[in-house]
Amino acid sequence: MTTLGLDFPVFEPGWVWLVGAGPGDPGLLTLHAVNAMQQADIVVYDALVDDRILNLLRSDAKRVYAGKRGGRPSSKQTDISLQLVDYAKQGLRVLRLKGGDPFVFGRGGEEGLTLVQHNVPFRVVPGITAGIAGAAYAGIPTTHRDCNSSVTFVTGHGSSGEMPDNINWAALAKGAPVLVMYMAMKHLRRISSELMANGRSGDEPLAVINQATTPNQGILISTLANAADDVEKAGVEPPAVCILGKVVDLRDRLNWLSPQDDVKAVRHVPFEQVLDLITVPSDPTASNY
Repeated sequence: MTTLGLDFPVFEPGWVWLVGAGPGDPGLLTLHAVNAMQQADIVVYDALVDDRILNLLRSDAKRVYAGKRGGRPSSKQTDISLQLVDYAKQGLRVLRLKGGDPFVFGRGGEEGLTLVQHNVPFRVVPGITAGIAGAAYAGIPTTHRDCNSSVTFVTGHGSSGEMPDNINWAALAKGAPVLVMYMAMKHLRRISSELMANGRSGDEPLAVINQATTPNQGILISTLANAADDVEKAGVEPPAVCILGKVVDLRDRLNWLSPQDDVKAVRHVPFEQVLDLITVPSDPTASNY
């Protein structure tokens, strides 16, 4: 018999890997992500990467914080992208660790284009995005045959910090039975007004899920008309995703787990046992930062 196993790519010096860390729960990391985390020389990570995930990095990897949070001092995207280029040109294995998925409102496309411009080789490792995982952890399916045949992902926060000016709210209101809204908290009142002004019912259920899939996950169920007021009263803070549509009503029956509950049925697996599947033998000639 052939030896059973999986083939994992080797992280070569001078490469940049754009890796999705998922929405927070370390169990939602992909094996490709863990493989990258155990080979990287330097890790440039986002504000939304959970500390439990950072603890899984190779112990001698240099960590560089590059978090961007709306309304707070943060690195410019251009500077972050060029920083990746500089580290790669030094011959380092550069891991860009991003919350969720790099290509879903994660600026991974911008960073990738900068790497292409500077002839830096790169790999993309997709991650589970919060709009899907957060909804699932709240017991809300983003699609259900009795409710919707399509789902639309939209951001409520443009690069300027204001509502994006290139969104056709009328088309969304009429054509998107389920809306998954990222970074919508700051402008939730205006977004709700735009959707209702274009025909969306104020009674439509809306869920706000903050700190999705983490032990601090919170879920607020409201309506399109009342969501902004309810969020203010409850003091709900970002990061959060908002789910609008009839699928929200399915939570009453599909609320399978709240991460903050006292879940006693756990099995602790030493991380070393997981790494046995993917650890690459150390290379004494490898570049270290």
